[in-house]
Amino acid sequence: MHHEPDTQSVTSGSGTDVTGVGGSDTGSLAGCRVLVTRERPGELGRMLTERGADVVHVPLIAVIDAPDGGEELHRGLHHLDTFDWLVVTSPAGAERVGVAARRTSGVRLAAVGTATAATLAGLAERAVDLVPERQLAVALAEAFGQRNASPQRVLIAQADRAPDTLAEAMRADGHDVTTVTAYSTVLVEPDRDEVAAADVLVLASGSAAESWVTALGATRPPIVVAIGPSTAARSRQLGLKVDGVAADHSLVGLIDEVVRQVALHP
Repeated sequence: MHHEPDTQSVTSGSGTDVTGVGGSDTGSLAGCRVLVTRERPGELGRMLTERGADVVHVPLIAVIDAPDGGEELHRGLHHLDTFDWLVVTSPAGAERVGVAARRTSGVRLAAVGTATAATLAGLAERAVDLVPERQLAVALAEAFGQRNASPQRVLIAQADRAPDTLAEAMRADGHDVTTVTAYSTVLVEPDRDEVAAADVLVLASGSAAESWVTALGATRPPIVVAIGPSTAARSRQLGLKVDGVAADHSLVGLIDEVVRQVALHP
């Protein structure tokens, strides 16, 4: 999903700066090989490295253009001034809407995750209005509902494989939501030697678990940690044993749980 300015600050809905801040136990993962399956390790990889981990980057998904060549996305962005909010859930999505957001100053911006928000803020050349503390679609839906009592017109730009969780939650709160496919994702055959070298697998989404099982089946490193209960549930549904689930469903919480599991399984 291209280049991420992970350390760039963005403004959350509460008016505070949001940055990718790692945990405090620097060096607590020293000598531990942690596998990251995202297309680019980005903020997660940086934070793991700060804890002393040896990050093994094995992307399982690659981003390509949408099957329609971006026609649906362009159509939505052409009418962006008719929406109250533009929402993106990944850096790849942010990259594909950022210029339109810069040209349409009246639409408010929301993003899931600080890396996604930083990408969007950089391209839009303005602050992102709403970034949930937890980097989950359901957390954004909750924060959005708390902020907006009256119905809003929302455009969500997301991947072809993205679940409808966010849109459905917003519609349940009475908002008028339009979703467009910003890009597609395809599976990438992993380097099995690199996979075999890992001590820990971190799963930051249910789609990551699906990609893992599609590519490798139930094969797994000694420790598997999920960012939240929905990711863990999807992983287990697919037959992948999960050792730990982050108590705080964020990247910091994910890494804290990795540290805890490594201590339990030396």
